Amino acid sequence: MPASYTDDIFTYNRFITREVKIGNIPLGGLNPIRIQSMTNTNTMDTKATVVQTIRMIEAGSEYVRITAQGIKEATNLANIKELLHQKGFTTPLIADIHFNPKAAEVAASIVEKVRINPGNYVDRNTGKFHFTDVEYSDELKRIADRLYPLIDICKHNNTAIRIGTNHGSLSERIMSRYGDTPKGMVESAMEFISICRSFDFHEIVLSMKSSNIKVMVQSTRLLVARMKEEGMNYPIHLGVTEAGDGEDGRIKSAGGIGALLQDGIGDTIRVSLTEDPEFELPVARKIIELTTSKISKNKKDNEDITINYPIDPFNYTKRKSIAVGNIGDNNQVEVYDADVTKEYKNITKIEDLNSINDNDILVFGFNNDGIKSERQAFAYMLNNVILNPVIVKKNYDINVLEDLQIKASADFASLLIDGLCEGICINAPSFTKEQLNDTMLAVLQACGVRITKTEYIACPSCGRTQFKIQDGLKEIRLRTSHLKGLKIAVMGCIVNGPGEMADAHYGYVGAGNGKITLYKGKEIIEKNIDEALAVDALINLIKINGDWKEPE
Repeated sequence: MPASYTDDIFTYNRFITREVKIGNIPLGGLNPIRIQSMTNTNTMDTKATVVQTIRMIEAGSEYVRITAQGIKEATNLANIKELLHQKGFTTPLIADIHFNPKAAEVAASIVEKVRINPGNYVDRNTGKFHFTDVEYSDELKRIADRLYPLIDICKHNNTAIRIGTNHGSLSERIMSRYGDTPKGMVESAMEFISICRSFDFHEIVLSMKSSNIKVMVQSTRLLVARMKEEGMNYPIHLGVTEAGDGEDGRIKSAGGIGALLQDGIGDTIRVSLTEDPEFELPVARKIIELTTSKISKNKKDNEDITINYPIDPFNYTKRKSIAVGNIGDNNQVEVYDADVTKEYKNITKIEDLNSINDNDILVFGFNNDGIKSERQAFAYMLNNVILNPVIVKKNYDINVLEDLQIKASADFASLLIDGLCEGICINAPSFTKEQLNDTMLAVLQACGVRITKTEYIACPSCGRTQFKIQDGLKEIRLRTSHLKGLKIAVMGCIVNGPGEMADAHYGYVGAGNGKITLYKGKEIIEKNIDEALAVDALINLIKINGDWKEPE
């Protein structure tokens, strides 16, 4: 692995990127981490989109993204922008493009930034999963030819491009060579970066998004490592797709975004909740405030830290440990209350690790310095083959439950994603044991290390969504929340739906105006169900397949 990546984990410096001009609000460089969201109105409804955009701006959105699935929607961005300007709002607009290069070219002359997905922007899905080297090279040339008109328009209009790679929507060509993996995501983006650079275009922003926070974190880390190897430093957009709603959506978003922010990575973030978009902005702001206080912009601040950190930051591998009672080895990650330090060996400094016994359960109870001390202690254990199970205890002087959930999720996810602890403990006197226990279990589920309830993969919706997704998710959650371990995807449309919900057991996907398509795994079971009947149809599908049980 590139040494520079793990070096930066311990120096806790922000990865300083090049500044990209996006209208009147620059991104990257030494600018603050920007927050943004996306409208979910019909883009052709100018008034509704403007009203929602203003609510988002007033809630703190520094950029506003609007879907432009076709040429008519892209053209109407001019009307939306003009009306916003008339009302005194000059916040930069971003056009969200998937399948339609012509729509991107129209939008690029109107808005300040265009987001394209390299997985479906140009590549054709033909069922072909084997490409010779010549065929692969020919496809790249075709993509470059098709991408050039957009780049040319962007250069002439000072429009930025976000190359936004989504796990689950990689092209057949990339899948044929790399599979549906973080490496495939990075290679997909690097191809488009290379094309942009060949045309001397550098107003680029990059993102690696997934509903699986391990994949999201690993792919973003790998992207940064690749850029460093090749002398690049384009700004990074962070987000967990299809995070869902409520506390689960906030915890999942904080885990993925917060873990990367604590690595010093990230220039702008979007929290994707299946709620009205203005509710995403306060959460985004809290994630930044609660996770970046220990990050330095000056490498000299931490030059004295040198340590070998023998983990692979791009792949999940559980730290090898011995079993002591019901913790360690192959046991599930446990949760503990604040009294845990009375029962087990308390470690408050690395030197304490020199006086432990083989059968000690260790409790890391370091001072609050982010996750720096825990990482250093785990590095010491790994380098010295110390296999004792470890409970990480975090102390929080926090009074708001949402703040606790966000901070704890970011802190523990940074360790859990790297397979580094066998138990977790939160000490926060303002909350009940039940609240703390629920928070810890939700964090473990968000990180994919322990499943204790139904999991919902749900997109925030956008102008492509033509059914009441928030109401649908609420009803599905109400009727299925007792189905522990089941994964149900609630998706607005087919753009990212089938790909992002690839590991879901069941899918509930928008198929048109008030219509739903149901999936069992990746297989379509029934199309165009009226949304008034669709939740009952989903429940029936779960029952037919033997995955239903009655609530207790």
